[in-house]
Amino acid sequence: MARSRFLPDNFTLTLVAVVLTATLLPARDQVAVLFEWITNIAIGLLFFLHGAKLSREAILAGAGHWRLHLLVFVCTFVLFPLLGLALKPLLLPLVGKDLYLGFLYLCALPATVQSAIAFTSLARGNIPAAICSAAASSLLGIFITPLLVALLLNVHGDSGSTVEAIRKISLQLLVPFIAGQIARRWIGEWVGRNRNWLKVVDQGSILLVVYSAFSAAVIGGLWQQVPPAMLGWLVLGCCVLLALALGITALLGRWLGFNQADRITILFCGSKKSLATGVPMAQVLFAGSTIGLLILPLMLFHQIQLMVCAALAQRYARRPEDLDDAQATVKGAR
Repeated sequence: MARSRFLPDNFTLTLVAVVLTATLLPARDQVAVLFEWITNIAIGLLFFLHGAKLSREAILAGAGHWRLHLLVFVCTFVLFPLLGLALKPLLLPLVGKDLYLGFLYLCALPATVQSAIAFTSLARGNIPAAICSAAASSLLGIFITPLLVALLLNVHGDSGSTVEAIRKISLQLLVPFIAGQIARRWIGEWVGRNRNWLKVVDQGSILLVVYSAFSAAVIGGLWQQVPPAMLGWLVLGCCVLLALALGITALLGRWLGFNQADRITILFCGSKKSLATGVPMAQVLFAGSTIGLLILPLMLFHQIQLMVCAALAQRYARRPEDLDDAQATVKGAR
């Protein structure tokens, strides 16, 4: 029986099932710790496989794509704060001061790393550029986000553990990637012949991140902290913010003449915000404040961006591969 074109793809349906499971059966205590370990291992394996797959020439080309990186940086740290301020007259009366401050805090955060790269990979975007852009966003966000928070929210927190944050990012992302690069001479051909492994790890890491993050949100009282009507307005505000970010990044990528693979990378790296960075940073920046309300917009936006970007990535993945080759040929001819 033919599948209805109105039915979401299997991966999106699986994401919905994971969210429902986390709502009804959230990971608690030792189970949550176990899932955190499994998620970290999956993310490390993802970067190890990408390191083994990508040639040094491709990585250097990705790092040197300065126009793409500059656009992602502007979208992450300039466009989002401006959108947050522009939505203030509509959102503040509906959600209140604390949730709106959390909304602004969301806009000041760096881009997410794991899911941005995973979605770029699924959508057959420029993976080397995505790795360089997302990692740089995370590292720069350690310094830029506190400045934006002080500017937008007039909040000055205690000095954060910058060295510890850099160490964590390096151990989780850069070290496995470098290890994969070192191992490439022995396993590079095998990884190239078994690309389905990358897809499994990409999707698996996203599902694990969704379950772990949503479990923590549910246990933290996600459904009890605010009235249903206020929660509904906040969800709508997050949807509008994401729609604007996706639309503007897509238009800018096309308007500035980037090819399809680069536009996909700009879309997924320039429109996402990091829950993994935002939660621990909030504990430093908002000492003595109601952290739960301040990070609630981030938790909601994180889930919405994963669901929407999963559907977009699957849509891009279904395009014919010869279309990418044709676009690359046209660009080269210019």
